[in-house]
Amino acid sequence: MKPAADFVSLALCVLTVSDSRTQENDTSGDYLVEALTQAGHRCVDRALLPDDRYKLRAVVSQWIADDTIDGILVTGGTGFTGRDSTPEALLPLLDKQMPGFGEMFRAVSIEEIGTSSLQSRAFAGMANGTFLFALPGSTSACRTAWDKILRAQLDARTRPCNLATLRPRLKE
Repeated sequence: MKPAADFVSLALCVLTVSDSRTQENDTSGDYLVEALTQAGHRCVDRALLPDDRYKLRAVVSQWIADDTIDGILVTGGTGFTGRDSTPEALLPLLDKQMPGFGEMFRAVSIEEIGTSSLQSRAFAGMANGTFLFALPGSTSACRTAWDKILRAQLDARTRPCNLATLRPRLKE
């Protein structure tokens, strides 16, 4: 049996995409920062931007280009309204998509919100060795994603495998 792995603290960024939230009422961004910090990771940068695909690409591209950043958690802009543009903005930046994340997120969400989960365009992938997870804007959706998927996959101790231990090999 493999020996237990040591915890690895990841450097993560949080981006809230919203036309209506401010730093004072960004409960989803606050939740993600608190959750990742409590799990032992570091929030190295945080931003709040309007639903503008070019502003989103600019900030996320800077984070992707920074070799010290391990992952990016984006909340908001994944719905179907005219202003929701996170997938259109960020999918072109990905080197590889992680279809299982969106599928799994919708599968676990159905327990909480029923068939409304089909409206989520949550997605994940990797760019320049940096993980990117795009979540819906609601705090409860961020909690679901963190508690049921991300916490374990960003923890090097999760068996049989996890995303955290892949970091050194992502640019092979």
